[in-house]
Amino acid sequence: MNQRDIRSLDIGMLRTFDALMRERSVSRAADRLFLSQPAVSASLNRLRETFGDALFTRTSHGVLPTVRAQALAPQVEKVLADIAALLDVEQAFDPATSTRVFRIAGSDHASALFLAPLGQTLAACGSGIRIVWEPTGSWSLQERLGRGDLDVAVVARLVMPRDMETHVLYEDSYVYARRKGHPLAKKKLTVDMFCETPQIFLGYGSSVLDNTIDELLARQGRQRNAQFAVTSFGQIIHQLGHSDHAAVLGRRVAIAHADQLDIAPLPFELPKYQSMLCWDARAASDPGIVWLRQQIVQIANAPPKTPRRKSPSSTRKR
Repeated sequence: MNQRDIRSLDIGMLRTFDALMRERSVSRAADRLFLSQPAVSASLNRLRETFGDALFTRTSHGVLPTVRAQALAPQVEKVLADIAALLDVEQAFDPATSTRVFRIAGSDHASALFLAPLGQTLAACGSGIRIVWEPTGSWSLQERLGRGDLDVAVVARLVMPRDMETHVLYEDSYVYARRKGHPLAKKKLTVDMFCETPQIFLGYGSSVLDNTIDELLARQGRQRNAQFAVTSFGQIIHQLGHSDHAAVLGRRVAIAHADQLDIAPLPFELPKYQSMLCWDARAASDPGIVWLRQQIVQIANAPPKTPRRKSPSSTRKR
């Protein structure tokens, strides 16, 4: 690359390159960068001109990096990391002036706990920070945190992960949940009833919880009726409300929907789980991520808000 090429290169172009390498799609890269697809395409064209290579070729499923792009990728990643480190040294993180994009993974229950207070904090200081919340999936959480695809995650675990940094937000137990008015709700829950009633699961097949329950039942020569596997607690609550299914839920999740659910103790002992905040060790000193972690911990530690009761006079008809 000649001197003119170097002067034509800017951070925005490098960020576009990095996003395309990670997403392998112009549309997903645009979402990642909070840019329009034409803006990403224009930046890619400038990259091609600067490096004298196509860099990414279009396919029916997105884009594929060329050999040159694959060789450039680790260098670009290092340059962006060095620039970020330089900025971190030069100035403390200020949410009021930052326009950073933070990416958080967690369940819809966790998003209900944390997103509204985070939004209120950002609005109060007029921040340009943007939050991208995505559900946890079957992918490796540690790998996505390590690659920088995620900044933090809020997850529930029976076993403390050893491949990432963690902070326990709270500890909770599991309960058995059915809709109010369920035909078996007034009967004492037995292991036989637990196994016979069709159940709904969150991500069944990739859960330590489900494996623990299945192994416990197998030792008794029993097997439960696993009928639905879904990706959110909202789906579970909806299905419970419109059927005679049941589900094993965290106590806090069930209590949040106590107006719709009959909640009962399980007919066997399960270990408690921990809701934890996770991040990659290399991000431990990132001032922005440190700030984000502090906000989430403060929200988790805040006393629960109780609905304000109306006084008799306020409900009297005038």
